[in-house]
Amino acid sequence: MIIDPRSAARMAGVHIDLRRVIYRAAEITQIDFIVTEGVRELARQKVLVAAGASKTLLSRHITGHAVDLAAKVGGEIRLDWPLYHLLAAAVKEAARLEGVPIEWGGDWRGGFKDGPHFQLPSKEYP
Repeated sequence: MIIDPRSAARMAGVHIDLRRVIYRAAEITQIDFIVTEGVRELARQKVLVAAGASKTLLSRHITGHAVDLAAKVGGEIRLDWPLYHLLAAAVKEAARLEGVPIEWGGDWRGGFKDGPHFQLPSKEYP
C-alpha cells in the first residue's frame, strides 16, 4: 500500500522517526490504513479530553510524537478491534525494521485502550 497524499499531509510536523515507521508499515501491512491525525493543537486535545476520547492533556500528539491510524477494508474506515491487532503487528514490525521503539495504545494497561494510536516512547523521545 502507498500512503495517500492526505495521510502524508496529516503527518506534517510528526517526528521523522515515526514517519519512517508509518511509511514502512504501509509497505508491509495486510491492512490498508489512513493517518487520521498527527500533530494536534492543545485546544483540540482539551475537546477530546472533555468528550472522553482522550484521558490526558499531555498527549504525545501535541509534540509530534504520535499518530492515529484508521483501518480500511473495501475502502471503508473500520473500527473492529481485530483489524487493529493486525495493523499494530505491522507497525511494530516496521518499527523493529527501522530500529525505532514504538508504543501502541492497544497495549495500554487499565481501562482505556486506544487501538488507532501509535507513539514514540517519552523515555527515548522526550
